[in-house]
Amino acid sequence: MENNATEVAFQIILYAGNGRSNAMEAIQEAKKGEFEKADQLMKEASEELSKAHEYQTKLLHEEASGNNPSVNVMLIHAQDHLMTAMTVKDLASEFIELYRNR
Repeated sequence: MENNATEVAFQIILYAGNGRSNAMEAIQEAKKGEFEKADQLMKEASEELSKAHEYQTKLLHEEASGNNPSVNVMLIHAQDHLMTAMTVKDLASEFIELYRNR
């Protein structure tokens, strides 16, 4: 399971990073008044974060099935990336609404 957990960690990092980047770019587009582009980027951010969450869910299902994955630093790092990306996306939504309503 160690190698599988590391592989899953890399997938989580990849998709979480993509989602975070899309959310940050969406803020910049909203700042310029490009709300259609911002909305599209937020949609893409959600899609990327959903992919990351799917990998996380696989690990949770394995553990619930009694196959306890070994926790390694890479997996902890991946979880940090995912949680940070989710927070950035939530905050990006708020920023976009602020820009939209000014």
